[in-house]
Amino acid sequence: MTKSTCLFVWLSLFSFCASHALASHHWPVGGATRFYDFKVQTTRVTKICNTKDIITINGMYPGPVVYAEEGDRVIVKVTNETPHNATIHWHGVRQMLSCWSDGPAYITQCPIQAGQTFTYEFTLVEQKGTLLWHAHVSWLRGTVFGAIVIYPKTGVPYPFPYPYEEHILVLSEYWKKDVLQLEQQLLASGGGAPPSDAFLINGHPGPLYNCSANDIYKIDIVPGKTYLLRLINAALNMELFFSISNHMLTIVEADGDYTKPFTVDQLMIAPGQTINVLVTADQPIGKYDIAVGPYMSARNVPFQNITAVAHFQYLGASPTALGLPAPLPIFNDNLTVKRGLDGLRSLNASKLPLDIDENLFFTIGLNIEQCHSNNPNKSCQAPNGGVFAASTNNITFATPKVSLLQAYYYSLHGHYSEDFPGVPMRVYDFVNGAPNNSPNDTGSVFGTKTKVLEYGTRVQLIMQDTGTVTTENHPMHLHGYSFYVVGYGNGNYNPLTAKFNLVDPPHVNTIGVPVGGWAAIRFVADNPGVWFMHCHLDVHMTWGLSMAFIVKNGKGVLETLPHPPADMPKC
Repeated sequence: MTKSTCLFVWLSLFSFCASHALASHHWPVGGATRFYDFKVQTTRVTKICNTKDIITINGMYPGPVVYAEEGDRVIVKVTNETPHNATIHWHGVRQMLSCWSDGPAYITQCPIQAGQTFTYEFTLVEQKGTLLWHAHVSWLRGTVFGAIVIYPKTGVPYPFPYPYEEHILVLSEYWKKDVLQLEQQLLASGGGAPPSDAFLINGHPGPLYNCSANDIYKIDIVPGKTYLLRLINAALNMELFFSISNHMLTIVEADGDYTKPFTVDQLMIAPGQTINVLVTADQPIGKYDIAVGPYMSARNVPFQNITAVAHFQYLGASPTALGLPAPLPIFNDNLTVKRGLDGLRSLNASKLPLDIDENLFFTIGLNIEQCHSNNPNKSCQAPNGGVFAASTNNITFATPKVSLLQAYYYSLHGHYSEDFPGVPMRVYDFVNGAPNNSPNDTGSVFGTKTKVLEYGTRVQLIMQDTGTVTTENHPMHLHGYSFYVVGYGNGNYNPLTAKFNLVDPPHVNTIGVPVGGWAAIRFVADNPGVWFMHCHLDVHMTWGLSMAFIVKNGKGVLETLPHPPADMPKC
């Protein structure tokens, strides 16, 4: 950027800020500005006896880390050098007055097409900790992802003992086949998703996989020191257990928000979730395994069951020593998952709404649609010869052909409706007595329906898992907001017996709704725009387990969605 350009930008910002100096809030212009240049590229990789081309950012897998401080302005220029559509979602970033930069395809933007460029701009307003970025179109997220590390402002300490070192561990899945083709095959078959061929830790499967004896990620450890591990689950379709042999994990942050410290020996992290843990090197000098394996709460679903392994290696340990194995829970250990959720407590829940304006109840789960194919053996492979779908309040989300945000902003009619119901369309015993003689009684309604919220609405949302096909832990993610998880439990939600935590509930952006249970969240709709909410198991999102909130403008420029950027991609 030239000096004259910098001066013009500075004068423009000064003029704008001066004209709004008397406002009760400040426009989120940011402190320092962090510039990143992302190129969506095809990269050749070799994993588990398999060489193939994958889509990456800047040839990196995982992609580059976005570093910033709380309050910084982040500008990322994304150039698509592949033949595939691309977008980037900044998962967990509040996007205050920057909904245009949120990134989900056909929700806030049209995809960046081959050869095109789009620049994302947003300010990290009152945010710090670990988040992630990932592609948000088709199944491109299977290879396009990376970490966001937001440090506290200069001079502001962590609310826990300062670690000797910090390390990022991005957990993911790997397929020998192309992930975009896998999605197309899934839709064509009407059946379930194939299991991945490996789990990865920072792109490495570890020694338990074929051809991977030396494809191992390693952290060198100084005895007696404490380390901060920033854990990110970027897997496409799998919730994952994590542990380090003979070492305890003290959780101090979840989804970019500090928690009251609590210690576990194992934890579950769902796709889209981030967890920061402190680990002290308090064991005899040696090599210890870091283990990642599957949590599968659904019934009759195939999954990868070989553990990914990295090494937590003390200085002085023999390089040829075998790693001490790290035990993981059995694949369907719901109790370990519950213990982790039970221990999450916010360090500061000062913005928790105690009074509620809008009380919503959403059922979430899978459906079986009737087969209407001329070739049912190939295209109707769900149970009883049906086709898999998924729904919220029995509505399967139909992806529009244009961006919902553009349609809303420009009042383009016919692309969506504003009649998403605040309660289920059908009421029954959701968990235990769900109509499951598929495909006749589990059909859902297809539509691009949105729920409209007035600016400033204090929302409580109950999310209820259903057993229509199978009960399952669903990691539900809300774009543009973090929310307080004020309650959760097993079975059907009962307002007369449900126990809520209105003192220190965790503040997160993704919540695993318990298998065969419910979760209650609260947030204030104080950010105008169109905000996607969906299951972060991409197979479920592909089937339609998603919806969108429209948050209307409030009063004045600081409560009003700005106009779109000039380089907004076109459909």
